[in-house]
Amino acid sequence: MSSRIWLSAIITFLILALIGCGAPPETAKVIRVIDGDTIVIEGNYRVRYIGIDTPEIRPVPEAYGLEAWQANRELVEGKEVRLERDVSETDKYGRLLRYVYVDDVFVNAELVRRGLAEARAYPPDTKYQGYLEKLEREARAAGRGMWAK
Repeated sequence: MSSRIWLSAIITFLILALIGCGAPPETAKVIRVIDGDTIVIEGNYRVRYIGIDTPEIRPVPEAYGLEAWQANRELVEGKEVRLERDVSETDKYGRLLRYVYVDDVFVNAELVRRGLAEARAYPPDTKYQGYLEKLEREARAAGRGMWAK
């Protein structure tokens, strides 16, 4: 083989390798809602919402877990979302860590505002933590969702 063919093969291989190692998308369609704070987007990426924690639905649903899951479904299922990264790319389970938006709705914050998620800091990803904590205080004071009296 001539050196030109080898060089061409190497360049082709490198281009294909770089294409295959693309960064996760900044926008994507939600294909499945796993629970109140986790979704699956196109490309089969699991996305965990940053800065919040919702009650679990598995193995046994916790109080307000089903409500949080249903609200998340209403907000994002089948829709195009915009994903914003903070500091970390993924968590220890390999899920993308992101702030999630549908149009002008900040989904992480909306779940907290409705009283269906707690503001929960997971350093170093704390860009909007003060805002999320403010929304939780307001939801608690208003007795919304899990803060109902």
